[in-house]
Amino acid sequence: MQTTPHIKSTILIFISLMAVIWTPRAWSDTVAGHGIYADLLARYVDKGHVDYQGFKTEEQKLDQYLSVLEHVDVKQLPHNEQFAFYINAYNAWTIKLILSGYPGVTSIKDLGTIFKSPWKKKICRIGGDIITLDDIEHEIIRPKFKDPRVHFAINCAALSCPPLLAQPYLGSTLEQQLDDVARAFVNDAKSNYLTGNTLYVSKIFKWFSEDFNNDIISFFLKYANDDLKIELESRRKEVKIKYLYYDWSLNGK
Repeated sequence: MQTTPHIKSTILIFISLMAVIWTPRAWSDTVAGHGIYADLLARYVDKGHVDYQGFKTEEQKLDQYLSVLEHVDVKQLPHNEQFAFYINAYNAWTIKLILSGYPGVTSIKDLGTIFKSPWKKKICRIGGDIITLDDIEHEIIRPKFKDPRVHFAINCAALSCPPLLAQPYLGSTLEQQLDDVARAFVNDAKSNYLTGNTLYVSKIFKWFSEDFNNDIISFFLKYANDDLKIELESRRKEVKIKYLYYDWSLNGK
């Protein structure tokens, strides 16, 4: 009997889930685990713009990936693989949240209420618990890993949010990936720019100033390229910080 593409896909997904359940230590480097998500990101994310209609047509695959995440024993993973796991989980569950209201969503904030923000909805199934996006960010990622670069890796589905990377984060390449997204955002003139002695920056730097040691300029000097770095170094004592408007419109195509 000839095997149809649908059956082949189902078999592959089943093998992926079993591989992750029984071999959690190998998580970040198994194509089985990340293959589903990597394929979706490659198809439906382009320069930070997300094709939610495309994700909607393959929502079953996203659900299968989320099921894989649910069964990972995160505590058994090395440090960087844990870090990558939670970034991927945050981003994948954010996409799932948007799809729960798509196509009638113009902003992730549409999915909240007067009494509860969308980030406080218990939707994320991880390690036998059902937690919120806020739990992942503020109760796990920020206190456990203490790395400000994560603010350019996790994605809030908004236009002013740092772009969603079109590939999964992996423990083996995490340091380079985090450096790349931090540098890209710092040097994105739509998100941050220097005019005279005023450095206009994303409100991310205001909301999480403590994660940047309350020293935004030092962070910029570490990641700024070329002229921006030279100008900041020459005017460092005179530079004042102002925060830009944050556009919560959906980052869709």
